[in-house]
Amino acid sequence: MNLDTARQRIESAITQYGQHAAMAIELVINEVRSDMGYEAVNELIDEFDLELQYNIAPLESDVSSNS
Repeated sequence: MNLDTARQRIESAITQYGQHAAMAIELVINEVRSDMGYEAVNELIDEFDLELQYNIAPLESDVSSNS
């Protein structure tokens, strides 16, 4: 999957399910994470404000920031 396809799928889920789109969006997020990594996922989360709207938090990389 590429970012354009992911954007289309997220927009479609939001249009179709409104406030109940979180589950469909998470499926897209998981596929993006698998195909493209954390940075791409976080870009989509920021772009669509998914943390505020659907409680989908940005992903942390495999480097821990807890010191």
